[in-house]
Amino acid sequence: MASLSSSSKRKRKYDVFLSFRGTDVRKNFLSHLYMALDQNGLFTYVDNKEMRKGQQIWLELMKAIKESHVAIIIFSKNYASSRWCLEEVAKIMECMKQKDLIVLPVFYNVEPREVRKWRGSYGRAMAKHEAEFGKHSHKVKRWKKAFVDASNLSGWHFDNEVEAKLIKEIVNEISMQLHRRPLHVSKHLVGIHPQVKKLNSMLKLQSRDDVRMIGLWGPGGIGKTTLSLKLYNNIFRQFEGSCFLADVRKASKDPKGLVALQEILLSEIFPGQKLAVASSHRGINLMQDRFCHKKVLLVLDDVNAKQQLDALVGEPRWFGEGSRIIITTRNKYLLASHGIDKDHIYEVKPLEYCHALELLNKHAFRRNNKKITRQDLVNMALNYANGLPLALEVLGCSLYCRREREWESTLHNLAKFPNKIINDALKWSYNGLEDHEKEIFLDIACFFEGQSKEYIMRVLDSWDFDPTIVVKVLVENSLITKEREIIRMRNLIQLMAMNIIRQECPNDPGRRSRLWLFDDFRNVLSRHLVRFAGVDIDFSLFI
Repeated sequence: MASLSSSSKRKRKYDVFLSFRGTDVRKNFLSHLYMALDQNGLFTYVDNKEMRKGQQIWLELMKAIKESHVAIIIFSKNYASSRWCLEEVAKIMECMKQKDLIVLPVFYNVEPREVRKWRGSYGRAMAKHEAEFGKHSHKVKRWKKAFVDASNLSGWHFDNEVEAKLIKEIVNEISMQLHRRPLHVSKHLVGIHPQVKKLNSMLKLQSRDDVRMIGLWGPGGIGKTTLSLKLYNNIFRQFEGSCFLADVRKASKDPKGLVALQEILLSEIFPGQKLAVASSHRGINLMQDRFCHKKVLLVLDDVNAKQQLDALVGEPRWFGEGSRIIITTRNKYLLASHGIDKDHIYEVKPLEYCHALELLNKHAFRRNNKKITRQDLVNMALNYANGLPLALEVLGCSLYCRREREWESTLHNLAKFPNKIINDALKWSYNGLEDHEKEIFLDIACFFEGQSKEYIMRVLDSWDFDPTIVVKVLVENSLITKEREIIRMRNLIQLMAMNIIRQECPNDPGRRSRLWLFDDFRNVLSRHLVRFAGVDIDFSLFI
């Protein structure tokens, strides 16, 4: 599982902030709740604001809200009559949006609709505030919006019930929420918000009576993991349980990889319960039994085999209504074979020029320290990266604080010798191909990129091999693309393919399986053609 942001853990001082009207709840519900939180080791901020007034206590309250992980708002009969409480709710809702503050409302002997619609004691209290500050004042509008937003959140409604039961539920929920915190995401996020918006629409989170699976598909380094992390952080609090399984492909290589991943899923969804899995088949049974009544969010990142999906997210009926499963992969067919239709497969595409330039600048010119001014070198770097976020980050970092001549040298070398980090990330898709698929892929990279599909098929057919399914597989694995029946290959993938051929024999092109450069072709022929006395061979005839 991806690591938590260390900065978020350092900045939060309190586990819980309690917002309440002391005259309503201090001597009963509040004191019992505070004691239960304290006994469970939760550091809680509670203040007697009725006894202390002034700017100092106000600043202290606002600071405490910002430094808390969870805010509990206890809406009681006279809560809205206090300006302090109104300001607290407004600040709490602001921090929920800006600082990932978890907000849990408790409706204590009041109906949620009274808060939401400003009825009863809440309507009378707001009428007084409107008379004092003006019905259309910014302050009053801010308070009203904050109360509506807070009252729409999932919480508890207490109406003369057993307090101990409610308090136990609140403490358990807070403990679970504190265990579930946002995952660390790169601070250099560029062009990601429109994509998250599209995925939110695809997930249809407002629909609660179905289970939905979606896939994120694209080549290595395109940003699938970052996008899924951002999406996960945005929505995971809407679910009863959540888990982000990172590096599924890598983790599955271990002999007990699938069993270990099943155990992680179970422990994340049911924290505190030690559920041992003896085999992957036993794990499937356990997950079916445990997940079927629970609304969960699962992200499986970097999946590359059908058995991984079968063992971890087999069928929608495994999960409770409203559950959402997000799968990232380089193989589109893998998603289709698991029953995910094309309308629920999102192709993650390269960054557009403006976003690619922004990301390169963030890494190559930190703190606006632009020592290089030649736009042609920046354009060369952008053309090399071809909108691939990983390439832009790696290249930007390698060019940071470099002089113009060093930029030229770096870009010149990269055109012949791919960066290892980028190359390795792209090569995983090639490694997963069958041997004959690899051969066709290398042929296209060396000889046929930019040619029509019809021409490529005709040539490959002449070799007594039907390439139809192979071309389809290469498209599904994000290794080639089709643009109006023209076969294209991203330049970084083509460089990766050509580097594979070079590695067959780095110092002797004549011993490689393919030659595509004129100089290599000429040098090989010059060594092997029989020379006739006085005869010069025009090598241009062989082009």
